[in-house]
Amino acid sequence: MSSKPTPMVAANWKCNGTQASHKELLAVFNAAEIKHEVECIISPPSIHIPLVLETLKHPKFAVAAQNCIPKGGAFTGEVSIDILKDMGLGWTIIGHSERRQYNGETNEIVGAKVDACVSSGLNVIACIGESLRDREDGRTAAVVLSQLAAIGQRLRPEQWSKVVIAYEPVWAIGTGKVATTEQAQEVHAIIRKWLGDNVSKEVAASTRILYGGSVTAANAVDLYQCRDINGFLVGGASLKPDFVKIINASQ
Repeated sequence: MSSKPTPMVAANWKCNGTQASHKELLAVFNAAEIKHEVECIISPPSIHIPLVLETLKHPKFAVAAQNCIPKGGAFTGEVSIDILKDMGLGWTIIGHSERRQYNGETNEIVGAKVDACVSSGLNVIACIGESLRDREDGRTAAVVLSQLAAIGQRLRPEQWSKVVIAYEPVWAIGTGKVATTEQAQEVHAIIRKWLGDNVSKEVAASTRILYGGSVTAANAVDLYQCRDINGFLVGGASLKPDFVKIINASQ
């Protein structure tokens, strides 16, 4: 792989913020000077999606949902693919570790959701990652690749153009702990090798693999220098103006 694909830096606001705080932050993003080629994503709580769509004007930014389900109907509290598309969204996050932990989303559920989204024309940031116990037990590669395989077995090679993989070690999400550059690169390389071995070399080279897990403006530059890191999925730090510095680290 001679060069990296276009980087992506995505903000996962999770269940945070108010209309006022979002407007204030979006004003900062709208005024941001971002000179390099990069794709920026803002993923607000679903109830705030219309506000963000209306307020966010920067040409490098798009809006994503944090989750969705394949079908609409009698599913109280959920948001369907068709609703997202009707609102004009082109992206959704699927399979975040918090959805897996608190909402019982298995590898099979995540794989089916990714398949449904891609087949319906939505782009997906698909999340994978191991727990602290998995890492301590030496099972990082086995866990991460089983999560990836549950997605990959459902997709045709050409559908990978609509998928971005986000590797988030669960033990580093919101804890202030960050995988070392060596740890992060090792897992990203494992993911890319799996894509090359099981999908195609072309897909392996073109698929963006993001790092997530306590990414900040202070560590983003070093992380992005890793060969197989193509950007970031950012939680808490994306709720601050310094998110612009993380974006600008991806060059």
